[in-house]
Amino acid sequence: MELFDEPTTKTPEQKQAILDNVRLPEDWKAALADELTSENMDNLRAFLKEAYQSGDSIYPPAPLMFSALNLTPLSQVKVVILGQDPYHGPGQAMGLSFSVPKAIPKPPSLNNLLKEMADDIGIRPSAHGDLTYWAEQGVLLLNSSLTVKEGEPNSHQNKGWEQFTDAVIDAVNEQTEHTVFILWGSKAQKKGKYIDTDKHLILTAVHPSPLAANRGGFFGTKPFSKTNDYLVQYGQTPIDWQLPQ
Repeated sequence: MELFDEPTTKTPEQKQAILDNVRLPEDWKAALADELTSENMDNLRAFLKEAYQSGDSIYPPAPLMFSALNLTPLSQVKVVILGQDPYHGPGQAMGLSFSVPKAIPKPPSLNNLLKEMADDIGIRPSAHGDLTYWAEQGVLLLNSSLTVKEGEPNSHQNKGWEQFTDAVIDAVNEQTEHTVFILWGSKAQKKGKYIDTDKHLILTAVHPSPLAANRGGFFGTKPFSKTNDYLVQYGQTPIDWQLPQ
């Protein structure tokens, strides 16, 4: 390719072929069609293909990569809890921010999150850290980056995921009403800078990681009761935060 060649433009048929291979709820596919067929996603797919071929262990497993979107269709989103990137230890990441499978010990950030929930609304923390029950009620548990290399936090930053998840946040911002965005930590807060505060609620605090939370600014912020109060105010069913034991 010459240096100043025009970038290749996909035909409608080529874009549809890509979308036909995407396994997401139809409302997400429609809202994200431009991003899913973009050059950014082409580059991201190529990066991930190379990573898998090189033998890297990538988390979460590929079938769980889009769990946040698959468990919470766009039309059902009431709350967004934004994380950074998936857990990077074996068996931890399941495609939902902060969540781990039932058999996996709860990481420190999740323990702090559940402790704040207990103090806020009087719910006893569950023995496990699987947050699927929240996702099924309309809590979009979204990470900024949807993959990570084993043992290397932030290893898949700046590979294209950020643009994709920006498009997810934009879709929620534009196509839903009275959604609660829970943004913990400076990175999450920067990512939410274009959310329309005239029609959504933004709750911010420091990140629940021990390093940040123990300095103050996380415990006592009451995000769970504030979320439900807001949802009820606008005629929506509150979230049942009590995880099944």
